[in-house]
Amino acid sequence: MTCMEGGHAGVTAQRERLGAPWRDSGDPHVARAMIAPESWFQTLPRPLQLELSRRVQPRYLHAGERLCARGDAPDGFYGLSDGILRVSGLVAPGAEALLALVQPPHWFGELGLFDGQPRTHDVHAETDAVLLHLPQAVMLAVLEREPAGWLHLGRLLAGKMRSVFVSFEQMQMLAPRARVARRLVMMASDHQVDRPTLRRELALSQDQLARMLSLSRQTVNEVLAALEADGLVRRRRRVIELLDPEGLKADGMSVGP
Repeated sequence: MTCMEGGHAGVTAQRERLGAPWRDSGDPHVARAMIAPESWFQTLPRPLQLELSRRVQPRYLHAGERLCARGDAPDGFYGLSDGILRVSGLVAPGAEALLALVQPPHWFGELGLFDGQPRTHDVHAETDAVLLHLPQAVMLAVLEREPAGWLHLGRLLAGKMRSVFVSFEQMQMLAPRARVARRLVMMASDHQVDRPTLRRELALSQDQLARMLSLSRQTVNEVLAALEADGLVRRRRRVIELLDPEGLKADGMSVGP
């Protein structure tokens, strides 16, 4: 994975601004979930940022390692600082349904904070990954002292719910080109309600995209080739670059054949 924008010096300055009390052995990726400008964490009030930054615990996963399984008790709130996580379920014994590939800086686990219910899906490290973890009891204690934090968690959850409804719609109504375009834009979005941003590169293969959309790999390949010919995307090895996000959004609005 590429290092954070701004280099190690920029990371150090941001850590000093937050106080950075955790021990990360100088790893420049650890703080990204908190300090990246597009991160949900940056929308929080300063006192809440400081409160959480004092309590985060870095966690490292190797590629293929499982973070949690469906049915596990909620163990807290996570921020992905580096690497890619795979969110999946089982449609049949031994058959995995790929639901999402999560990329930094992404925060998740808020649903379990609200309802205390078990995890809904399996989460594995697709690549080596670095996360920031706020354990369940710690996070709930912070929210008891800073109840305004629930509003910010609610906004995060609302952004994700909007994406879920979009996914339902595209599976029912949209032609393959619109489905691909809309999913690319959705994956590039960060689910923020009040300050949305869009990343320009997505680390995923055509096969993974096809599995997420329940389309054949050949269909996805043909759609991406057409989008590339129209100057909307550029394909590289296991990377799809969004050249014209607004054009992709327009394509994603089409409900025709």
